[in-house]
Amino acid sequence: MRHAILNALAALTVMTLTTPAAAQDGGRKVIATPAAPNAIGPYSQAVRVGNTVYVSGEIAIDPKTNQVMANATIEEQTRRALENIGAILAAAGLTMEDVVSTTVYLTDINEFDRMNQVYASFFKAAVPARATVQVARLARDVKIEISAIAVGR
Repeated sequence: MRHAILNALAALTVMTLTTPAAAQDGGRKVIATPAAPNAIGPYSQAVRVGNTVYVSGEIAIDPKTNQVMANATIEEQTRRALENIGAILAAAGLTMEDVVSTTVYLTDINEFDRMNQVYASFFKAAVPARATVQVARLARDVKIEISAIAVGR
């Protein structure tokens, strides 16, 4: 009987240590930096769980002035959104090379090629997985929003 109880406890311990929650059990840490725009709502710039950093959607806001670049070109807005993501990742000790997935929201899919030229300049080696969708409207009437997931090495 005692042997059966010990085996059951050992099995329970193994099950606990191999669950997805345990695999990500690095704690949950909010990432915030003044090098990127302040959140414009009740959300964090990014959240780290274990080695994974989830970056909230970034738009073309200049972090120095907190001014929206709504009248800027798609190229300028794309560059600013990606620079903001880069600053948030740097605060987490990561770089754009650590990005494994992005989601790009465009208000005009006809600007895809122009956005894509700037986007490609930020990812040189292993480009991340990506979804790109057209949406009716974005916060602050910008043309683009980009969110990212990065994994530390």
